[in-house]
Amino acid sequence: MPLELYLDLHSQPCRSVFLFAKINKIPFEFKAVDLSAGEQYGDEFGKVSIIRKVPVLEDGDFILTESIAILQYLAAKHHTPDHWYPAELQKRARVDEFLSWQHTNIRTHGSKVFWFRGVLPAVTGAPVPKEKMDAAVEDLNVSLKTFEDKFLQSRPFIIGEKISLADLVAIVEMMQPVGTGLDVFQGRSALSAWRDRVKKEIGVEVFDEAHKVIMNVDTLPQTFENQGLPEFLKQRIQKMFN
Repeated sequence: MPLELYLDLHSQPCRSVFLFAKINKIPFEFKAVDLSAGEQYGDEFGKVSIIRKVPVLEDGDFILTESIAILQYLAAKHHTPDHWYPAELQKRARVDEFLSWQHTNIRTHGSKVFWFRGVLPAVTGAPVPKEKMDAAVEDLNVSLKTFEDKFLQSRPFIIGEKISLADLVAIVEMMQPVGTGLDVFQGRSALSAWRDRVKKEIGVEVFDEAHKVIMNVDTLPQTFENQGLPEFLKQRIQKMFN
């Protein structure tokens, strides 16, 4: 029986897991969780994970949360090619270094820009104040520069000549603000060239499949209007960014 992955492809950690499984031909059953409808707070999902976040991996009676842990589990269990998560100590340490750093940097700042540009206006009906938006974009720009100067430098990929989990997670995080119309690659030639290499290694078709939903984020207002955003979820979202 294939493992089950609970995912919503609006979420960048979910896209990383989805792409990694697809690239490596790992059989899985896609269990859709609609975050915009609050399905993560429903009784059924609560039986799977009390954390109430996606992604979640269910492999028989083994349940695992947190995207990085899931990626590492899949790499180990399915013996994926070594370059994804190298056995060599220092290369693996470089992958782990980036995966540890990105949580509070590119993910945090890219997500905030996504929420400010794509979600909050759809929820509240009003744009985010300019000073808040400018500060969020500046934080993201600092993280992108750090990525280029510290993690990528002049290498083809983060650990050298071959793609790794670090590159996969990085590109997915950077696509989050891109989905709102903010091209983070514009004016960054080295970053753009890296993006093109990563997309080629992943496969353009599967990359576009994973990001199709996020590239249509401008449909969110209509989605919320059609299905109705649960009031408790609306209040949670507003409280997050007050």
